[in-house]
Amino acid sequence: ANQNVPYNTSLYKRPYVESFEETPLLVAVLTYMGYGILTVFGYLRDFLRHWNIEKCHVAKERAEQKDFVPLYQDFENFYTRNLYMRIRDNWNRPICSVPGAKMDLVQRVSPDYNWTFQHTGKVVKDVINMGSYNYLGFAENNGACAEASLQATHKYGVGVSSTRCEMGNLNIHEEMEQLVARFLGVESAMAFGMGFATNSMNIPALTGKGCLILSDELNHASLVLGARLSGSTIRVFKHNNMQSLEKLLRDAIVHGQPRTHRPWKKILIVVEGIYSMEGSIVRLPEVIALKKRYKAYLYLDEAHSIGALGPNGRGVVDYFGLDPKDVDIMMGTFTKSFGAAGGYIGGKKDLIDYLRKHSHSALYATSMSPPVVQQIITSMKIIMGEDGTKLGADRLRQLSENTIYFRQRLREMGFIIYGNNDSPVVPLMLYMPAKIGAFGREMLKRNIGTVVVGFPATPIIESRARFCISAAHTREMLDKVSLQSITVPICPLLPRIF
Repeated sequence: ANQNVPYNTSLYKRPYVESFEETPLLVAVLTYMGYGILTVFGYLRDFLRHWNIEKCHVAKERAEQKDFVPLYQDFENFYTRNLYMRIRDNWNRPICSVPGAKMDLVQRVSPDYNWTFQHTGKVVKDVINMGSYNYLGFAENNGACAEASLQATHKYGVGVSSTRCEMGNLNIHEEMEQLVARFLGVESAMAFGMGFATNSMNIPALTGKGCLILSDELNHASLVLGARLSGSTIRVFKHNNMQSLEKLLRDAIVHGQPRTHRPWKKILIVVEGIYSMEGSIVRLPEVIALKKRYKAYLYLDEAHSIGALGPNGRGVVDYFGLDPKDVDIMMGTFTKSFGAAGGYIGGKKDLIDYLRKHSHSALYATSMSPPVVQQIITSMKIIMGEDGTKLGADRLRQLSENTIYFRQRLREMGFIIYGNNDSPVVPLMLYMPAKIGAFGREMLKRNIGTVVVGFPATPIIESRARFCISAAHTREMLDKVSLQSITVPICPLLPRIF
């Protein structure tokens, strides 16, 4: 495997090892051939649908509107219609229990090859959940978090029916934000009801015309959308490649804005803590060093890393032993490690005060639900050890041990996996399109729920299964997934290293 070694190792206080196996040439050729065959048959089926030889299930323009600008772009839906539909049964599976270490799924069947689904009335019990972002196991319906949320529901109700700046600012909202700021080690913080909107609605409040955003090529869609909505100039650097980032920074300083060559009003570097499709961890020490050298600002999205990394669960900053004050905008979500919903932004008090007045997400969005807020408060206090127990420390340690163990087992078995050794996101490479559906279905037959991912969420020749490790997983569960389920008889589906 190609080891992703840091460019400047002197900045790191701990080993930094990531592996990204280059797609074998034969596998790449066969993958392209697979997509080519699917495309040919897709055009053939479209021809049959056009002449009503095969029933067409997709939306079409009405005959009386044939001279209108088309509402449905037929060619753009080709992939969805002819490729995605073949394996659609691997996604959107209805769950009828808490999505903890194990979950219950509603059984469904499709009489028309995944165009529609029908529930059979049966439930698939005790499916090992390897797909949810339940890193610390707080997605549960009993225990301290559930009890506290129930009490908050009795006291405040479920909904607030107002924005924070009107009649929706509860005392527990302010308590939560003060706790988040203390947890992150920053001056102030504010919370939002939706993690996606935390990025997409706040980046436009921070940058605008005349500003430059330097974005990692694998950044989440919410960051990409926020950057586009801002009206700023966007330049993309290679994933976790500090030479690429430094070149863009140097060029931005030297050449300034296009045509006028005036200095940029602001340069904002946007990165993630853990990249959810690659399992890689940002080279934060090097990013901070470049940010300081070229006087840029840093926006860090810790959606997957907060709670999941670091000796104290405080994310990638804690993981590398860095000063939180070196990160200008610290963003994260409550949807993963905290088992709740929403997101936050932390930083200097001046920054947060500015966002309270200028962020669309703060001014126009309804306040967070009180039981959700209480879930965040209770789970965060457990992680910080303020509940008087060692439960938080135990969960952090268990997550780290489970991550290292599971990654090691898959490597020993010869499978190609991506990412950092300490990342709880574990991508196992499938490559070929036919294997995406086959892997997901075969795992479910063995009572294991996984997430399989293909194009366009990944490069076309890098389809994969993505496992998300949780502190709630036991060693027996991980052994069943790796040794008993993946090895036999699924292993013929997967590429191996020999």
